[in-house]
Order: sequence, then C-alpha cells, then structure tokens
Amino acid sequence: MSNMPMTIPDPANAHLPAKYEAARTAIAECERIDECKTWADKAAALASYAKQAQDDSLRQMAVRIQARAERRAGELLRQIHPGHGARDGKRRDGAVPPLTRGQAAKDAGLSERQRKTALRIANIPISEFERQIESERPPTVTNLAAQGVTPNYSAVSRSPWQAIESEETRAACETLERFARFCERCATTSISRAVGAVEAEAVKGCIAIGSQWLDRLAADLSSDSW
Repeated sequence: MSNMPMTIPDPANAHLPAKYEAARTAIAECERIDECKTWADKAAALASYAKQAQDDSLRQMAVRIQARAERRAGELLRQIHPGHGARDGKRRDGAVPPLTRGQAAKDAGLSERQRKTALRIANIPISEFERQIESERPPTVTNLAAQGVTPNYSAVSRSPWQAIESEETRAACETLERFARFCERCATTSISRAVGAVEAEAVKGCIAIGSQWLDRLAADLSSDSW
C-alpha cells in the first residue's frame, strides 16, 4: 500500500460524468434558443409555454442529482478521519501530515456550510434517503440536511420524552438519547487518536463524572420509588 499522502485535485479541473456534461449542454441550448418565438401559430406557442411552465420534472431531476452528489460527498468525507495525525503526537519530525477531513473539504472547494450539509445528508440511512429522493416531491438539500442533524431523526416526530412535564428532565432524557446514538455510530478510537495528552486527561475527567452520575441514575431507575 502506498504511503503517499492523499491530495485533492483542483476542483476547477475536475472531470464530470459524460452524461452530466451532455445534460448541461442540452439544457443550456434550450435556455439559449426559444423555438416558440418563431412559431406563427400563437395559440400553439401559448399552449407550449403553459406546458413548460407546469412541467416540474426537470427541477425534480435536478434536485435528485444535487442531493445524490451532496450525499456522496458526505460519504467520502466520512472515510477521512476528522483530524487523523494532526495532534496525536505520533508523527515523526518532517513527516507530511495526513490529509484531514476539514482540509480535504477545503481543497475540494467546499465551504464549512457545504461540508456540514454533505455530512448531515450522509447520516440519513440509505434506504430512507432513496425513498424520499425518488418520491414525487423530492426534498431539497436543505431539508435533507436538517433531517441528518439528529442521528435518530426517524424517531423525532414520535419522541418518547414529549409527555415529560419537567423541562429539565425532558432535556436530560433527550441528551442521553443523542449521546447513545452518537456512541452507536462513533468508534472510541476516532476520539482517542484526535486528542492530545492534555485533552485526554480532561476527557477522562468527564468520563469519571459521567460514569458516576449514570450509575446513580441507573440505580434510581431500578428502584420502585415511582
């Protein structure tokens, strides 16, 4: 396996799929040339314009293409460690630092907002993503990204915590749920490799406090006090 660091080609010179380029050319030609303007039959021209105005298929196809591109970008970004080799203290002096997720996104021409959008869309399970994208009214990239903010987004509308009257207790339960979903999808090594010695001690302190609190909560929930 090559040890050469991964580099991102200049996005301005990146190749696009042949069919994508052909579609762009065809649409650009339609935009430039308006055949209906030359029609002598004004009624036929009016009917054609009305049909074009009501035809939403091109917009829907564009939404699907953009959503799939955003998701694929997010999937590729997820394959790159958020900060691998950046602060783990294991690099030899003079070694070329491995490409981090943030740097890869920047090199690819993605803004911070675009990077987050792509990663959030990639959080959506593929089966659910495809179901929505192939629907008659595919959601926009913005709507998809909003769904991907919550790891367990499919359960948002039927949260079991909504009936809890205490705002503090409800917030605590929601926080525990988010943390549980985070634990399900995030390997501990991805954190341990990204923090330095000072941060590691701080994390250990948080773990100790959290563990004691969780043990007490588990014991309280096991009692018959309620």
